[in-house]
Amino acid sequence: MDACTTRRTAGRAAVVAACAVLLAGCGSGGDWPSASGSAAGSGSATPAPSSAPATTSAPVSDAGGTGGTGGAAGTGGGNGASADTGSDRCHTSELAGSVLRDAGGGAAGSQYVTLSLRNQGSRTCYLRGFPGVSYVAGDDGHQVGPSAAMQGGHGSPVRLGPGGSAGATLRMVNVANYDAAACRPTAVRGLRVYPPGETDSLFVPMEGTGCAATPPGDQLVIQAFAAR
Repeated sequence: MDACTTRRTAGRAAVVAACAVLLAGCGSGGDWPSASGSAAGSGSATPAPSSAPATTSAPVSDAGGTGGTGGAAGTGGGNGASADTGSDRCHTSELAGSVLRDAGGGAAGSQYVTLSLRNQGSRTCYLRGFPGVSYVAGDDGHQVGPSAAMQGGHGSPVRLGPGGSAGATLRMVNVANYDAAACRPTAVRGLRVYPPGETDSLFVPMEGTGCAATPPGDQLVIQAFAAR
């Protein structure tokens, strides 16, 4: 091999070595973020844990009727911070509402009642979470004051066979406790109720008095549905 050939061979070897160094800096080394946003180690990235509970782990309460096996509880919402059971969720058109008054349910300027939803359909369905609740008045059913605040956890899915019912505790503040100018007391005809995960509402008759303005506290406080 002559001297020129030797020099060309050496030059190509130097270029290959330089490229190898550059490629090593562009690989999947420790400076690249993992799926969870932190630097990856020498092994495979570990995905960040999910804060949502497993969708098949929630126990199911049976509220009577014919029973049945529905889907697992999901994490869907709606008008309330609720979770539902996908296609097996109870739809507004399948439900009828009522208010069950408790003679001993008053305390500290408030009255506690049970908002009950009954399955009037022909299939088994599920309720889980909070309903959206507000006072309504007038022939047009306009809303009176703020919607109910939500209190407590979402609870377990409640299985409603045909004719089965679920209830949610509703606290109604005596709005006479508020300054009249801040409350603007208004006669109401009942409640507008959005079942968990639903965008259609139903009307539940209940005469009373609400605040047309925004009072300094919650005029309505609702808890999640439970078997009744």
